[in-house]
Amino acid sequence: MELPWALARKYPNAGREWAWQWVFPARPVVRRRLTGLLVVLLLSATPLAGEAQVAKTPRIGLLLPGSPSPEYERRLDAFRQGLREFGYIDKQNILLEYRWAHAKFDPIPGLIAELLSLPVDVLVIDGQRTAHAAKNATSTIPIVLALAGDVLQTGLVASLGRPGGNITGMTLMTTELGAKRLALLKEAVPKAARVAVLRNANNPSHHVYWQELQVAAPKLRVKLQSVEVRGAVDLERALATIGSGRSKIDGLLIFEDPVLLPALQTEIVEFAAKHRLPTITGLRSFVDAGGLMSFGASFPEMFRSAATFVVKILRGAKPSELPVEQPSKLELIINLKTAKAFGLTVPASMLLRADQVIE
Repeated sequence: MELPWALARKYPNAGREWAWQWVFPARPVVRRRLTGLLVVLLLSATPLAGEAQVAKTPRIGLLLPGSPSPEYERRLDAFRQGLREFGYIDKQNILLEYRWAHAKFDPIPGLIAELLSLPVDVLVIDGQRTAHAAKNATSTIPIVLALAGDVLQTGLVASLGRPGGNITGMTLMTTELGAKRLALLKEAVPKAARVAVLRNANNPSHHVYWQELQVAAPKLRVKLQSVEVRGAVDLERALATIGSGRSKIDGLLIFEDPVLLPALQTEIVEFAAKHRLPTITGLRSFVDAGGLMSFGASFPEMFRSAATFVVKILRGAKPSELPVEQPSKLELIINLKTAKAFGLTVPASMLLRADQVIE
């Protein structure tokens, strides 16, 4: 019997036909059986490819320190819209997992652990303390800040341009904003000599803002009174402190924080109305509810921008190389109806500069 290499030398023109016969024997029955076997193998592999595609559907965890509210719904609507602009729709080609802390810090570490165990591909965070808890929980899962305070002085990132680690997103560097808000309050109430500052004693950013505010106050000839709150149970005592010194307090500046705003927004607005106390903060919804003024970024727009970070990470970008961004626009909102109820005459120059005047 001649070997195959000998046959090839003897019949050099057999070429491809000989090779085909070598792989698939000439007998039709055997060839049909082999062909059928290949078809079965290919068809059986198809479901595996489908299962792999389903497994790749990205899952995004959103940790929200407050409670469901119209204000948060506006933020989340903006976030979902930001994803839709890149073709991502919840429950179609992306999965969004929401967890709420209801203005309490104690549940936050457990909620983060719950999201990480799902697991999630990206963790979206709202709030400074929430961000620090997430940083302590993971150094591998990307973390996107939808809204956070000073990320530099509180040590969340190495720098804005190259944050390093696994954290990036949106920040609101309100150290300067605090001084601007105090100046706006002084402009609206020129005779204001003493201003109470309502802040969360457990929020690391608020310590930074308070220090910066103390530097700005003497230049405006304003004395500050710090009123610290650690939770909802402290608010009544804090407001009583302000109320007892009403003859000395001419205005109220509120640092936005999930424990304070929007969680206790109604109580603070009602207190300010009762004592005819001009107020300013950074949250637009506070003015909609009856507060006098707000000056700051649009939080829904910050959430929309956070969605862009999520998309970039899903497409392969590293959080460490995505620069942290700040809002490009700040809004001044004035509730003229509240001003009139307080007997205040807001300067025309302020009304002209306002992005919106509520009448």
